[in-house]
Amino acid sequence: MSVIPRIISVDDHVIEPADVWTSRLPAAYVERAPRIHIAPKGEMTLVEGAWVEAPGDGDEMAAWWHFEGRRYQIKRMVACPGMPPEEVTMEGVTYDDIAPGCYDPVARVADMEANHVEASLCFPNYPRFCGQLFSEVEDRTLGRLCIEAYNDFMIDEWCGDSAGRLIPLCVVPLWDPQLAAAEVRRNAARGCRAVAFSELPSWLGLPSIHTRHWDPFFQACEETSTVLAMHIGSGTKTVTTSPDAPTVVAANLIACNSVASMVDWLFSGVFDRFPGIQLLYAESQIGWIPYFVERADDTWQTHQWAQGEERSQRPPSDYYREHISACFFKDTVGIDLLDRIGEDNVLFETDYPHQDGTFPRSKQVAEELFGHLPQPTINKIARGNAIKLLGLDFEP
Repeated sequence: MSVIPRIISVDDHVIEPADVWTSRLPAAYVERAPRIHIAPKGEMTLVEGAWVEAPGDGDEMAAWWHFEGRRYQIKRMVACPGMPPEEVTMEGVTYDDIAPGCYDPVARVADMEANHVEASLCFPNYPRFCGQLFSEVEDRTLGRLCIEAYNDFMIDEWCGDSAGRLIPLCVVPLWDPQLAAAEVRRNAARGCRAVAFSELPSWLGLPSIHTRHWDPFFQACEETSTVLAMHIGSGTKTVTTSPDAPTVVAANLIACNSVASMVDWLFSGVFDRFPGIQLLYAESQIGWIPYFVERADDTWQTHQWAQGEERSQRPPSDYYREHISACFFKDTVGIDLLDRIGEDNVLFETDYPHQDGTFPRSKQVAEELFGHLPQPTINKIARGNAIKLLGLDFEP
């Protein structure tokens, strides 16, 4: 009888403690550091693909991050492990309202233990999924210091005493590929093997991957075996159909971000220049992959006129198999197509503590999704592929 081994989740999240930046920035910058204020809960609206929010005037309080004139309330939907869907809202919360495992590493490991999870890779929450908040500030020194402080927190505090069970994921200065490369190397020397990057940097107003702009950064990732981890929505925008479409439309279409990103990478030429580079798509699910890889191969062959002098010598499917992994936790279609996707390219996640997350039923969810597969395949999806990709010190 097949069994689900202890899971290594490659997409979870940390709700940053209130003192991450105030306790780590140099004295001259502490007053400008991101900090928490308790203020009335506020409404939020989606404007041109981005969320806008401000405190209200009621009696119910929320924890608000304040930074450089920006305000963001910690919301129930991003800190609700195990909560029934009917109880999940977009309302603001305080730290007292949420599970300690959201922000405390000891409590997180305890929740992992209860959830059949051996190790977890955690993306940022407040700085957004690739830390782009700190690349948007005008004072680049402040932005760099905030990035370094976050990475110090991630490696030393969040992951430091977990015996490898919390896996570090760093962020970098996106405005300067040389600085980004230096930060990758700084953190790789401390055992960090993953860096958060944007699915679609041009959506952040940055150069695309079709330029050579990012080559110093990509070179550092290749040299240090650092995986580029791209969380769904890390282009900041969400795809929707119209300004008056309900938010659930964007929730369904957000996989389009990852689709666009993967096709971008397959035709970018980056894999030819950096044959050791590895990508991880997080929370993208996997069922869409076979069609778009097949379509990329077809257009590579039939649309040669549209590719110019940079046309690669190999079909896109080769690059996909060798360089791209994706993780899932809600995708029966993807499992049905696993032979087309490739069992070596698929990893599992729990998305703790977000509303979509599978806590505390991750083992049962895994059993329902892929527990019928051969044991070697189960082992790869649940943990083996993550161990190989991230160079983890666990038994496969």
